[in-house]
Amino acid sequence: MKKVAVIMGSNSDIGVVEKCINTLKDYDIETEVHVYSAHRTPAQVQEFCSSARDNGFGVIIAAAGKAAHLAGVCASWTTLPVIGIPVKASELDGMDALLATVQMPTGIPVATVAINGAANAGLLAVQMLAIEDAALAEKLNSARKAGADKVLAADGEIAGRY
Repeated sequence: MKKVAVIMGSNSDIGVVEKCINTLKDYDIETEVHVYSAHRTPAQVQEFCSSARDNGFGVIIAAAGKAAHLAGVCASWTTLPVIGIPVKASELDGMDALLATVQMPTGIPVATVAINGAANAGLLAVQMLAIEDAALAEKLNSARKAGADKVLAADGEIAGRY
């Protein structure tokens, strides 16, 4: 199975990013985590992303706040799927990071999840890897069924009460 890289622009993003890391671990996906900045360590971002495919990665997840250029810079150095997590880190409630992550030029796509949507970033990476991994796809199906069962149980409880 391919690995997933999780890169955050600052160690202050770890509180958000841990939800992504934990989601990937729940699916037994090998995960490598780094702190690289699009602005402060651009050479390391280039080196990591340009060699990611050869190093066994299937997806790169990039989390950043404020200017949030990390996902786009990662995507510029690889043809692997890149998922951006805009991190709420400023007075603008994360809208600055969301817009910076989602507004990419044609030819350099970044899949973008919600502001602080780290768990969904992890799940999207799992879905990407499950395209070629039937066992992983079955784990996803089981998790979805468990989620649906939980909602239906709550529905039965609420409907019975009222």
